[in-house]
Order: sequence, then C-alpha cells, then structure tokens
Amino acid sequence: MSSGCGIRAIWILNNLDAVVFSRRFPVVEKRWRAACNANNDSDQFFSSLPTNSDLTDAFLDRKHREGSARGFGIRKSNSTLGSDSWVDDPITRHVVGLYINKEEEDIKNLLWPLILHTKGLYSILILPMVEPRHLKAYARLCKRSDCGTALGMDDGLSSLLLDLPSVTGAFMVAHAIGDIITGDTVEPEVIVSAAPSVGGLFDSLTGSIGISSRAKPVTPPVTSASPSITSVPGSVTGDAPKIGSRPLDKDALRTFINSSMPFGTPLDLNYSNIFTIKANGFSATDLPPSEQKQPAWKPYLYKGKQRILFTIHETIHAALYDRDEIPDTISVSGQINCRADLEGLPDVSFPLAGLHRASLEVLSYHPCAQVSDQGLDKQGVMFSPPLGNFVLMRYQATCALGPPLKGFYQLSMVSEDKGAFLFKLHLMEGYKAPLTMEFCTVTMPFPRRRIVSLDGTPSVGTVSTSEHSVEWKIVTSGRGLTGRSIEVTFPGTVKFAPWKNQRLSSSRSSFGNDADEDSDNEAENASNMVNEEHLMEKMNKDLPPVELEEPFCWQAYNYAKVSFKVVGASVSGISVDPKSVGIYPAVKAPMEFSTQVTSGDYILWNTLGKCPNVATIKR
Repeated sequence: MSSGCGIRAIWILNNLDAVVFSRRFPVVEKRWRAACNANNDSDQFFSSLPTNSDLTDAFLDRKHREGSARGFGIRKSNSTLGSDSWVDDPITRHVVGLYINKEEEDIKNLLWPLILHTKGLYSILILPMVEPRHLKAYARLCKRSDCGTALGMDDGLSSLLLDLPSVTGAFMVAHAIGDIITGDTVEPEVIVSAAPSVGGLFDSLTGSIGISSRAKPVTPPVTSASPSITSVPGSVTGDAPKIGSRPLDKDALRTFINSSMPFGTPLDLNYSNIFTIKANGFSATDLPPSEQKQPAWKPYLYKGKQRILFTIHETIHAALYDRDEIPDTISVSGQINCRADLEGLPDVSFPLAGLHRASLEVLSYHPCAQVSDQGLDKQGVMFSPPLGNFVLMRYQATCALGPPLKGFYQLSMVSEDKGAFLFKLHLMEGYKAPLTMEFCTVTMPFPRRRIVSLDGTPSVGTVSTSEHSVEWKIVTSGRGLTGRSIEVTFPGTVKFAPWKNQRLSSSRSSFGNDADEDSDNEAENASNMVNEEHLMEKMNKDLPPVELEEPFCWQAYNYAKVSFKVVGASVSGISVDPKSVGIYPAVKAPMEFSTQVTSGDYILWNTLGKCPNVATIKR
C-alpha cells in the first residue's frame, strides 16, 4: 500500500446510530494541521476532529437530509445546496461529507472525505488524510449550480478522487474492519488435488482425503491454540480465526489496528498475519535474511515441503429475460487464489493468458505482484508470495463461452390462488470436456404466498417443495454433466393458500390509474376470462413484508434463481499454465492448478411478468 495513505480517524456506529468504537491517530492529525498552516488555511477548515457525540449528530442529520445512511447519490428536488446529493454523483453514497455544525453548512464545518462502508449491523466511517486543496475542490462541487459532470470534463468528483490514492487505501481499511467485526475473515479457498502426495506417510494420509496443513511459521512451540485440521475435503484451511456473530470484539479491533496501521499508516491489512504474530510472536530464530528485505506481508519464513497451488474462482451473474426488447446481461467476476509454500523469499513468475478473449473490464493485483505486458493476449506476472492463501488477482470479464444455462421461465396466474408455469432450459450448450457441471438447481421463491400443492413432472431431475419455494434439482452431485449439452423442460401448476381480507377498493387506491384501467378491462371482458394483470395487482396489495434478502420479490416481480457449479476450466478464458511457472532461485516444487465456476445472482425473469432492467449503451 502506498506510504502516502494516512488515516486520521475511524468511527464505527451500530444500527441505532450510536458510536460503539472510535480511534484517532494524532500523528496523521498533526500532518493535517501542518498542511493547513503551510497554506494559511488553518482558519478555513474544521480545526480538530469531532467528538463522538458531534459526529453522531452530524451523521443523523445527513441521514435525514439524504433519505438514508447512503443516500441516493443523485440530485433530487429536495436536495439542498452543499449536500452530497447536490454533487449529483453516485460515488457520494460511499464517499460522504458531514457538517459538524448543521446550523452552518460551510467548509469550516465540513468533514470530508469520509469512507462509508456498511457491514452487518454496523456503519464504518474512515477519514483519510487529503490535502486542503482537495477539500476546497469538493466544497466547490457542493455549491455548483449545474448537475453532474459533463462528458469530457475533468473537474468532477471522479476526477478529484483519482488524484487521491488515500481514498482507495481507506476503502481497503474499511472493508478489512468490516470483515473483522462480522467474523468474515476466512482466507480465500484454494483447491488441492485429492490424490495423495509423495512425501512421507503423513502426506499420503492427509493428501488422500484433501486435508492440508497450513503454512507453519518458524516459531517455538506454543502450547495454547493449535490450529485445527478439520476442513472441507479438497480445500486448504485458512489461518484466520472466526469471530462469529458475537458482539463487537473491541480487543480484536484494537489488535488489528495497532498492528496493521501503526500511527495511522496502513501497512499490512491481512488479518491472518496479524493473528499469527499475536498468537506465536517472534523468537531468536526468526531472523530476516541479511541479503534480502523481508516484506510486511510475509512476517515469517516458511519451512517445510514446498509446493504452489493456483485456483481460478469465477462467479457468473446473469439476468435472463427472453425478450426482444430487453437484452440479457451476463458478467463474470473472478479471482486467482494462490498458496505458495516456498522456503526463503523467492520470486514466482508466470504468463497469464486469455486476456483478449476474456475482454477484461477491471483488473487488479495483490501488492506483492509486478506486471509486464507480453502481447495482446498475455501479461507476465511476477510476485513474492505471502504466507498462506491469498488473492493474487481480481478481475471483471465477459463470459467467453456463453451462459452455462439459458432458456426461459414463464408464470401465469390462471386464478387468484393458482399459477401455471413452464421452464425450457438448455444446459452446457457449447461447453466441451473437461468442463463439467457438478450440480444445477433451479428455485422458484414465493415469499409472499404459501404453497399448498404442486402438480407437474420435469423431464429431468427431481422436485421438492417448501412452504414458500419450489426446488428443481436438474443435475445432482455425483452425476455431473460432461462433454454434452441437454435440454430440459418442466411444465406444471402451483396452488397457493387463499388471501384473506383482500379488498378491491384498497387495491385501486394503491395502484392509482393503473388499477382503474384494470377495472375497465375487467368490465370489457366480463366473460369467464380472468384478468391476469388485475389478479397480480390484487395479490400484491396489503402483502406481508418480505425479507431484505429477497428484494427481487417486491412489487409484482417474480423470478427463478439458478445455482450451479462448473469445474474444469474458466468460462472467461483466463488461464495459467503450470508448466510455465518459474521460481527464482530455482527449486523443485510441484504445482497444481484448478478452476471452479459458481453461480452468483443468476436470475431467470418471468417472461410474462414485470421485471426490472437497466438501459445499457450499445458498443
């Protein structure tokens, strides 16, 4: 991380908007005051950091003014001059400003930039160090009469933030703290072969069931807290402990902050390293090599059997509409996880192939890596590996092979409490061996309705129902689909429990003119035909609240969600050739490479119903 990143203060608020943890860094604050004095700006800015109570009041005031903790990020009719929404940029939902004295919204009372990160029940605010001229530039944006940033102009908020690497560092700090307070500190998964390795009886026994010991630092034996070897077969266990869902662990936070960002300068945000150092400490044998500089991300030197593991893990997000007027959207987010159990401080290099085919949109590397171009479709990557599992690279790409599942889903309400549905899907079309679909499940959620009965038989797979969902298992574990594609169908009807206390008049008042139009249509079609649109509106009035985890079921939206896992190769085209991996100084270390592709938000929208969509620019 850049040495220019400094953190002035950290605040953590709970769901009641009360500060439950705060930390200020006087060294960085002294640098801020020196910068203000150097430009004779000491009287123009907020002279000192606010108290917790003042910050809480300012946060609540902004929450009330913007409509929510994040706000909308766009200028609305009720936006006020000087507010974040007045800037008219969606980034203001994450980089916010607070006026400590709400009665006088002036630059002297403005605290900016505050990185806002919400995780679990907590709101995390990070205040990085910026130059006074950057604060002045943002204050001018808050007073501009025009909206947004014109195309080609370089005086907008995004251009300003590009000149502030400390904001990027503050985002990393916020995410690291969010993972700690919610217990989400598990290391990235690295898949290992289930075949036994050559290297003694212990390696043969543990390798055959997929258990691998973690990278052990060179430390004296510690009688307390020995690492557990219980793990999912085929994966390497992480070093970091789970904090779980218990209340905020302030001791863990203090330990992390003191070790990862001494005096407010972030150095190493790897919680696994921090925990290992706290648990094991250092001994007289932990001497750094005299001829090389030991990086912060590798506090201990590895000793043991040497090997390198690479895993490409991709997640496919898709919204499939099966409509001429709405294009399907498919994207791939991926990362290359690595574990390099190598003695000393070697450098590892390899060519990363498939970049052109993947049409990468976003690409970022771990701080330990250096990158050089080797042509249109390749990049040379060299890195000094940290201890344990780590994410070497993250990227956003297109799905070069096309969607592993495509088709349509239709649901039509034939009466108020009965719906007819039809699935017609193609699986693994265009996918060839060694690509294998290990499992595939389609779920129809109905969180607003209670299912009474289901009638229908799929062409392939099994069906099960719960009170609020229908689950169709097309491909089950142990019966993977390799080297061929299949077409599956599932027609059927689902019956729901009847609604009670449902009134047409309230439905009309809720839907306004649309409800009146539906009433006219009903009068015109007074025969036995059922007005489907009227039924959908009637069913969506006075409905019970839906859990926030199912936002797509609000209003009249209905969909089916797909879950699957594909192994054998990446769908983006990104690849690593184990034979091209080099180590300097040269050592003999076996290398393993694996891939897995899983579904993210993979949605089949009802072709016959309402659905949300976003207009995209045609390229």
